[in-house]
Amino acid sequence: MGEFVAVGTVSDFAEGMMKEVKAGDKGVLVVRSGGGFYAVAARCSHMGGRLAQGRLEGTVVTCPLHGSRFDVTDGHVVRWLKGSGALSAIGKAMKGPRGLAVYAVKVDGDKVMVEV
Repeated sequence: MGEFVAVGTVSDFAEGMMKEVKAGDKGVLVVRSGGGFYAVAARCSHMGGRLAQGRLEGTVVTCPLHGSRFDVTDGHVVRWLKGSGALSAIGKAMKGPRGLAVYAVKVDGDKVMVEV
């Protein structure tokens, strides 16, 4: 088990918001959705796109580079790469679907804490 590190306060994260933070030596994307907090790797597992610059719909984040979609509740791939055709097929063949690392989150008083 890791240790929990404070990454902000509850008021730092509005409902429906995602924010990239540093938790120890890891870049982590913290999401507040549906009243809960979730934490996943801050970079897309395909080509390292900054997920905080993508779009959040409920608990699904879309990478701004290639449109891959991930559910932040458990890191699973909702869609691997956007599009079709030869370029998409090559991209999928070169690097298959990989989910995001997921980190435990807890709220202690008004502190949002991520386990690293």
